[in-house]
Amino acid sequence: MKKYVMAGAISSILSYQACVLAQENQSKSDFSKQSYFLDGFSRNNLDQEKVALSTHASRLVVQLATDYQQGMAIDWADYLFSEKLDGIRAIWTGDRLITRQGTPISAPSWFTDDLPDYAVEGELWAGRNRFEHVMSVVMDDKPDDMEWGSIRYMLFDLPNQPHDFVTRFDALVRFVDQTAAEHIQYVAHFPALSESHVQSLLTKVDQNGGEGLMLRKMTGGYDLGRSDNVLKLKLAIDAEALVIGHVEGKGKHEGRMGSIVVKTDDGKVFKIGTGFTDKQRGTPPEIGSLVTYRYNGYTKNGIPKFARYVRIDKSKQ
Repeated sequence: MKKYVMAGAISSILSYQACVLAQENQSKSDFSKQSYFLDGFSRNNLDQEKVALSTHASRLVVQLATDYQQGMAIDWADYLFSEKLDGIRAIWTGDRLITRQGTPISAPSWFTDDLPDYAVEGELWAGRNRFEHVMSVVMDDKPDDMEWGSIRYMLFDLPNQPHDFVTRFDALVRFVDQTAAEHIQYVAHFPALSESHVQSLLTKVDQNGGEGLMLRKMTGGYDLGRSDNVLKLKLAIDAEALVIGHVEGKGKHEGRMGSIVVKTDDGKVFKIGTGFTDKQRGTPPEIGSLVTYRYNGYTKNGIPKFARYVRIDKSKQ
């Protein structure tokens, strides 16, 4: 039986501070003290050839998380959890950096020089509540060295490798530990002890401005498309919709946008009037743009409840 060891002391109940909250300010050496390791695994066991990522209609087919529903029948001992980072998911194919949609990312050469000659996957991230900053830096065709200095490549998987997640992640940790590049790090993972344990951490993540948690099945392979091997937990749900109209504001918002009218993939039409800054109301998302909104459940008519604006998804236009 494979033995799993957490470097450092193991607590029966992992504190939030020890697991999640500190991640934003940790250095690479700090990360290596916390990660999950697999004894006796040699990185040489991995196929070191460049991995050809599966493509379909010019879009990458990557592993996608399934939304966790409370009460789901899962064995918590089979899963590791990590904080869900609010950045841009990016795949290094072995010779170029691209988004999940296959869009090339014009990163400075120094940013990718230390990446391996096989595929790795992670999040381009600059800390909590800085998605708009990451978007403006990463999606710029003319990379700014100084701006890219604020971006970290937070690795979490090796796509298309024929191994379980713990084996893939262990190899990823070993790679990161061997590179001197401080901007290349890995997302720390920890044991999911129970549903109540994870739900309590999820609440604390939300209170501290985090986006949510991810659960990865330790024995899970890298499935292409939606998979139960990766579960996504959020107190509120994010979704995307197409902007089809603007509604003029009233009262304090007179003379600028009061709300946007959006349409979901399943044809639901509704207004979103909260979540905007004054500046965003002056220059609202254009008709035809794709926006992310956040909501808490549905009305009896199937309309998202308490829908509020989050951002424009320029990477998916």
